[in-house]
Amino acid sequence: MKAINVGLCGVGTVGGGTATVLKRNGNEIARRAGRPIVITMAANRDLDRARELVGDDVLLTDNAMDVVNNPDIDIVVELIGGTTVAKDLVLAAIANGKHVVTANKKLIAEYGNEIFALAQEKGVMVAFEAAVAGGIPVIKALREGLTANQIEWVAGIINGTSNFILTEMRDKGSAFADVLAEAQRLGYAEADPTFDIEGHDAAHKLTIMSAIAFGIPVQFDKAYLEGISKLDAADIKYAAELGYRIKLLGMTRRRPNGIELRVSPTLIPAGRLIANVDGVMNAVLVKGDAVGATMYYGPGAGAEPTASSVIADLVDITRLHTADPEHRVPHLAFQPSQIANLPILPIDEVETCYYLRLTAKDLPGVLADVTGILAEGQISVDAMLQKPAAAAGGTAEIIIVTHIAIEKNINIAIAKIENLASTHGKVVKLRLEHLNG
Repeated sequence: MKAINVGLCGVGTVGGGTATVLKRNGNEIARRAGRPIVITMAANRDLDRARELVGDDVLLTDNAMDVVNNPDIDIVVELIGGTTVAKDLVLAAIANGKHVVTANKKLIAEYGNEIFALAQEKGVMVAFEAAVAGGIPVIKALREGLTANQIEWVAGIINGTSNFILTEMRDKGSAFADVLAEAQRLGYAEADPTFDIEGHDAAHKLTIMSAIAFGIPVQFDKAYLEGISKLDAADIKYAAELGYRIKLLGMTRRRPNGIELRVSPTLIPAGRLIANVDGVMNAVLVKGDAVGATMYYGPGAGAEPTASSVIADLVDITRLHTADPEHRVPHLAFQPSQIANLPILPIDEVETCYYLRLTAKDLPGVLADVTGILAEGQISVDAMLQKPAAAAGGTAEIIIVTHIAIEKNINIAIAKIENLASTHGKVVKLRLEHLNG
């Protein structure tokens, strides 16, 4: 059986892992795919480093377009990253009639609509399992395994750097800045960690999952992002006292009037399985109407875990290489003609529960004023915690957990509470998801 020839663009951590796993498990992979899958050409700026990783039997070049334009290459694997060179070579590969595998979440989240449209026109496949949650096969689960379901919501801990930082802050009671420095020392965080800690990475991944879950175009520009850099260790401590853990959670939910698409620090009940995903691990929880809640857990990064997803895509494409394009699994799960134009809701329209922390004078009637304002906004209180002042007439911290409310009503209430003569400073607001199916 003729081998499938793969061209590898980018021989870094994931590219090297892909070459290693393909060599080590080549016979087993061929048994599953129906024919051998072989890297025959690779592109990398550092040719000596690439040679160490892919071996002597692979044709090397320092120009990725050489791979894209090679008529003998069946599948182009893009592992360069970014949205400049990577976008050009992916579009060129598709234009040349080649299938594409990519681990590039930014590329798919921001330009997926254009890429998929061209792939549909040219009758080729674009596979991107490795773009979300590393080695966890969540794209395949959403696109195929749960195809009988109407997906109601998807929640994910999908950035290992932020999850490591929050785990350390909880376990050690440390400040954010101290834990970030430790994460950088251990290599879990970049020198400039903004992409991870401010939610960009998680939002790219969530955008892709949302599109597949609900059959909508990818719309990263409409996602709401809120990172963890301003999170206070005190809120992690108070959340624990109330029975919750704080995670940087990606949340996308179908509503009657549109789709929620948001990333923010979020309280989750400590008894939920996903609340106990710690360190650099990732997890995605999906709620379908038929199956209920299902969870997918594993390493969200790393050479061989991510290579596992890259090679799974190579096997899928190899199996369907000669199939009628009209009967392949669609890129975004739904047939292209059936993609819905559902709006992404602004953050003010989100409905969830909330955690509020305020500082107020420790005097009679203050709590009644606060709860009165919440009642005016049709916001009911689920739980409350008060940390008393050290001396009579001093200030106290009041922590309130609400039932489900609309965000704009919460924001109006917060503004009124901050204007009370008896309160000091800003009210801390965090979202809370019960994720109980």
